[in-house]
Amino acid sequence: MARTIGSHERPNKGATDVWLTPPHITEALGPFDLDPCHLPNPPWETASTYFCEETDGLTSPWNPDAFVWCNPPYSNVWAWLAKLAAHPAGGIALIFARTETRGFFSEVWGKADGLLFIEGRLSFCRPDGSSGSSNAGAPSVLVGYGAEACARLANRSIKGRYVSL
Repeated sequence: MARTIGSHERPNKGATDVWLTPPHITEALGPFDLDPCHLPNPPWETASTYFCEETDGLTSPWNPDAFVWCNPPYSNVWAWLAKLAAHPAGGIALIFARTETRGFFSEVWGKADGLLFIEGRLSFCRPDGSSGSSNAGAPSVLVGYGAEACARLANRSIKGRYVSL
């Protein structure tokens, strides 16, 4: 059985937590000031400023005026969303739409201002920019924190259903 990033199975040996957002998503929602979950030397830019693993965007301070793009490592998604939810300038995160989970209830339902449930399943990209061999294995949602995030999610070219919270 093939395993994907959305699988409930144990990942294959050598599996990665690094999956890039397809560029059409950030192009439709940007520009962004900060991507705290960026790769060094990525195939495309997602924000004007970024932190990568070496600079640890989760523990580094974020410019309070920076509008944030966050595709968090899914091994620790709720800590990233908690930080984004508390960020004064707000931003948008891309996560799986696992609406029944404890983390979704505490960091999304309890704090977000708007959601865009993406139609269909995304195909994330590998660090070299190539597309993954299959789709994500779970539906995705864009989570907006703040008025600017809601405006961008409501007026986008990405197919899906926007919900104001």
